[in-house]
Amino acid sequence: MERIIRASHIGSLLMALIAVVLMTMRPIADLDDSGNIMLGGILLALCIWIFKPFKLTYAIGGLVLALTGLLVGIEPTDVFSGFTQTALWTLVPAFFFGYTLQKTGLGRRVAMAVIKLCRPTYAAMIFAWIPIGVALSLLTPATTVRVAIMVPTAVSCCELFNLKKGSKGNSLILLTAFAMALVPGSGWLTGVIWGPFIQGQVERAGMVGLVTFDSWLSVLLLPVAIATVLLVAGGLFILKPEEKLSKDAIEAVKKQTLGKMGKDEIISAAVLITVFILSLSSSVHGLSTAVICIVAMLALFLFGVLETGDFNAAANWNLVIFIAMALSLGSIFTATGISQWLSGIVVPALAPIAGNPWLFVFSVMAFMFLWSLVDVAMFIPTIAIMVPILPDIQEAYKISPLVWIAIFILAGNAFFMAYQNMWAVMSRSIAGGRAWENRHLSIYGLLYAAACLIALAAAVPMWVHAGLFG
Repeated sequence: MERIIRASHIGSLLMALIAVVLMTMRPIADLDDSGNIMLGGILLALCIWIFKPFKLTYAIGGLVLALTGLLVGIEPTDVFSGFTQTALWTLVPAFFFGYTLQKTGLGRRVAMAVIKLCRPTYAAMIFAWIPIGVALSLLTPATTVRVAIMVPTAVSCCELFNLKKGSKGNSLILLTAFAMALVPGSGWLTGVIWGPFIQGQVERAGMVGLVTFDSWLSVLLLPVAIATVLLVAGGLFILKPEEKLSKDAIEAVKKQTLGKMGKDEIISAAVLITVFILSLSSSVHGLSTAVICIVAMLALFLFGVLETGDFNAAANWNLVIFIAMALSLGSIFTATGISQWLSGIVVPALAPIAGNPWLFVFSVMAFMFLWSLVDVAMFIPTIAIMVPILPDIQEAYKISPLVWIAIFILAGNAFFMAYQNMWAVMSRSIAGGRAWENRHLSIYGLLYAAACLIALAAAVPMWVHAGLFG
């Protein structure tokens, strides 16, 4: 942990120094003064988002970005463009959906209902987390909420099974619950917070209609499904528990009572399932995901499931500001010429690998896995920076932005190190004294990377056949 703290201090200092040089000396000839200063402001925001110096929040980084943009004369409509994008107003209801799952107890009911169907074996208990993760992902894109529901349930199971703290069996159940809260929902647009965010960024970059529920499924469902199954199966093999599960322990889990399903749970289930169905069939009725989500959020208030006092409790406004300002980066890049400058660097750099789909995908995937050790702000800064130049990459090499999106999502889920994934940190905190061993997390994280690479071996031919490479 001390090495991580020291590295974050060094990283913060280096980024701050580079930002100061850009703002004062303006050394990049291809950018005017406003471009150099704005690039410095972006680096300061990234420094706060990634390293959190002085315990500054995501929102503070967003405010630094906004202030710099206004000071260099960018139009306020560009600086704050993220707040007016429909993507943000898909994400805000998502926070309320997740809060509803917790408040009503519906999320825990879903998890326990699946577990009670299991046979008294480790394999059955481990694979049970897949349908739990899928079911909860259908109800809310908020990974934070799924973690908050699934990890405490996993802790309860470990306690009822009398598993030793720090044992492989204990770590395996907790890590599988965490991973299934994180990975399966990546297969569809409304299953992860990145979905609406990327959709908004892509449309802002001029690629309207490219990212839809159907197109997301077409590129990500197969690799995510393969990676999910391989991860769970591989975890059972690599972290094979030394302890045996007794039938009494299984019975203790199955005897956990949740009571009769209440009115609020029934209403919540009906509303959230309707959201998924309508999102899936948007090509038929023509309603946008934002409209569907906002109407659903209002319905939860109108039916009394949520109350006025829940408004501030449900939404993480710190993340809302962070995401809104990240969404604004595309407009800021365009207004200051940074997009054109970045394109001039990145596009030529891809030339050696762009001609071969296999070489391109695996090279970029490997780089993004390594880069995920640096960008720990949910990978949102990386996505926000790269999306505006994806049209130039497509024009130069005929590589569809959808390929990049798949790579972003798979890499964004990575968790080799404890600090790397905010949901892994959250899960470990929730587990408390029952938390997994760090070495077990690293093993499981490397297993996830291997599962993704194997999944890509199946996805690349599909992408080539679909015309995503030329």
